[in-house]
Amino acid sequence: MSDFVIRRVEPRDFDGVSTLLTELGRPAPADETVGALRETFHQHLADPHAESLVAERDGTVIGFCSLHLRPRLNFATLEAWIPDLIVTEREHGQGAAVALFRRALEIARERRCHRFTLESGYQRLRAHRFYEREGMKDSGKYFIIDLA
Repeated sequence: MSDFVIRRVEPRDFDGVSTLLTELGRPAPADETVGALRETFHQHLADPHAESLVAERDGTVIGFCSLHLRPRLNFATLEAWIPDLIVTEREHGQGAAVALFRRALEIARERRCHRFTLESGYQRLRAHRFYEREGMKDSGKYFIIDLA
């Protein structure tokens, strides 16, 4: 089933993307934060080192991929990094994740990035199997300190 489209995120997609990020486990926008989150969303869309994509079916956002192109001190080219890739659960197995992933990889190649990376929580085992099927390898850990 592929009656969806992959396209760049637009300002009108804020609510759909926020819903998907909440499904991914990110905090939901609250009344007191939605304005700041919307502003961050618009800044992200204007960032020349960021590309965000949605999968859309019948006018509804069903998937989201955020791609950041970041410099690394020991490379002359950018690194492509995906912090968020999500397809709503009811759409799993319908091809949207593959299409988002492959379009992001294509953008990374077009931008001549030296590496294509993503992060994924330990609990997302199904996603990890998907990434491995797409040719990725588990190559490390990351550590955090929550400051807020």
